Amino acid sequence: MSVLDKVDAATNLAKNNELQLLVFRISNQADSAYYAINVFKTREVVESKNHYLTEIPSAHRLLEGTIILRGMQIPILNLPAWLGVTLSREEKKASNILICDFNGVIIGLRIMSAYRVIKKNWNEIHAPESYRLNENGVVMNDTRLEDGSLCLILDYEKLLADTIPSAMVDVAKDTAELKNIQMPKKLKAGTTLIAEDSKTAQKALMQLFEKANLKMRMFENGKKLVDYVLAMEDPSVIPAIVTDIEMPEMSGFTVVQTLRANPKTRNIPIIVNSSMTGDNNKREAEMLGANGFIDKTKSHNIIPLIVSMMEE
Repeated sequence: MSVLDKVDAATNLAKNNELQLLVFRISNQADSAYYAINVFKTREVVESKNHYLTEIPSAHRLLEGTIILRGMQIPILNLPAWLGVTLSREEKKASNILICDFNGVIIGLRIMSAYRVIKKNWNEIHAPESYRLNENGVVMNDTRLEDGSLCLILDYEKLLADTIPSAMVDVAKDTAELKNIQMPKKLKAGTTLIAEDSKTAQKALMQLFEKANLKMRMFENGKKLVDYVLAMEDPSVIPAIVTDIEMPEMSGFTVVQTLRANPKTRNIPIIVNSSMTGDNNKREAEMLGANGFIDKTKSHNIIPLIVSMMEE
């Protein structure tokens, strides 16, 4: 597939509220679960035995060390251990490393084997409430494979926050400049709406708005946000909307597309806030009508961007 074909594929998936998932397993045990990650967050799968692992002193227990891949030093995270699975020495030798791109940070996840790539509609991705009862839960969503097997989608942002905090927003450090910003009256008086399904990202965004003394309302997926907005008598009072891309039921791209197609909501400023920071996704967000795109390592820039858009 050529580069242009990949761009077209990503565009078509977004417009159809679809995504591609790489399904993998973390163990060879017969009862090992299937897990999944968005294909657009992955780069390649390499065999562990072909890469020398250098341990890092005093690192987080899940940060095994680093490997050098084509001149790039890549931290390796022990995904099985995060999920409570201990691999034997033989299993580690036979394992693979899934190279991923989160927020522009390249990391490797230890897995046992890649199963295959599947295509799903976001309305086939579910977020059972049982996953959300515990703030420390690691499973966000699930879907079904063709044979009925349950496939779990993890909160990879939580894994990053746990092991490499520098890959996430430091609210205390990154919000100092907010006190110097003159907030528009509509922003101070109104309530910014946010669609985000990661508990880790939700917490950071809530802290950001609290630091700025601004009101916000959180929705756990795009559909809930869109249903709320379209039920409003006057949606124009909304100062801004912030949406993730990857969410069950309705993706952020579909949120933008839906609100831009409605005369009552087409002028509300919309910012896409995502860890899928590739140029294709930024281009697609702009094409669909988003006013801005911020990766999750720079979420502290959301409020200054909203202010600049309102001033325009």
